[in-house]
Amino acid sequence: MRVDCEGCAGCCPDWRPIAPADGGDERRGPREPLDDVYNLVPVTRDEVVAFVERGVGDAMTPRMWAASEARPEEGVEIDGANVAAIDGRPAFFVGLRKPPKPVAPFGHPRTWLRSCAFLDPETLQCRIHGDDEYPEECADYPGHNLSLGQRTECERVESAFGGERLLDDEVPAGQRGLLLGPHAVGSKVFAHPDPSRLDGVVERMRRGDLTPADRAEFVAVAAGSRPGSLEISETRVEETRERVEETSSWVSDAVAAWTAAAGELGAAATDAPDGVEESYGAPGTPGWDAGDDGDDGDDGGKR
Repeated sequence: MRVDCEGCAGCCPDWRPIAPADGGDERRGPREPLDDVYNLVPVTRDEVVAFVERGVGDAMTPRMWAASEARPEEGVEIDGANVAAIDGRPAFFVGLRKPPKPVAPFGHPRTWLRSCAFLDPETLQCRIHGDDEYPEECADYPGHNLSLGQRTECERVESAFGGERLLDDEVPAGQRGLLLGPHAVGSKVFAHPDPSRLDGVVERMRRGDLTPADRAEFVAVAAGSRPGSLEISETRVEETRERVEETSSWVSDAVAAWTAAAGELGAAATDAPDGVEESYGAPGTPGWDAGDDGDDGDDGGKR
């Protein structure tokens, strides 16, 4: 599988504000998310633990869904919403935060767009590409879309801005991470053991106003989950929650700085400061001249 990522990173920012007619929705499954985050990257339980151990547990955020209208009895009522659940436990996955950043994808002028926490807004490369914590979902992109017969973000970018991004549409052999159905439970889809602990949280999720404690609660439950089951280690949940609540990495510092500086989404970011994330200790990226010719899916350009 070969993709041309240089100057694109179309799978990392929410570029709908600059091309609303061409932006899509890679949501999988019938249920509607409670948030409005575009292409939120799900991470596995092991990846959640790795981020926490690395000291960037604050880089993650949860997603929950509305229960199916056809089967409302499968949901649980929280904050006036019928939330999708598994055996009465609110279902969720954990993804990477997307704060507003000044980015210039596809040759477009620098613009405020919600972008992955690990996307360098200047080089449009991933700061953790190739690291142990690099999510399988990102490493395999857009292989999962091809396997499921879904349109890729690469193709949407081609339609909206021209050029060729998806250079090979063959489904890659041996791709990882495509967890669907029951075996995703405890590995990529988690179940919160106590709906009463989420009073107020669902409403804040719908407003896009989750607190650090809210995010830490879901990260902790994911870390304490047992793959393939609904079993949870409460000891690990407590330890992880405390650790994440105390974490204030470069990610949180940068998110706060970008949020304070950002204009309206889709607005010009001409005067946005440079080097913000590096000033808080973010790892650098190699630049496009440091690797290969930029048309291989493993060249550092993916999300």
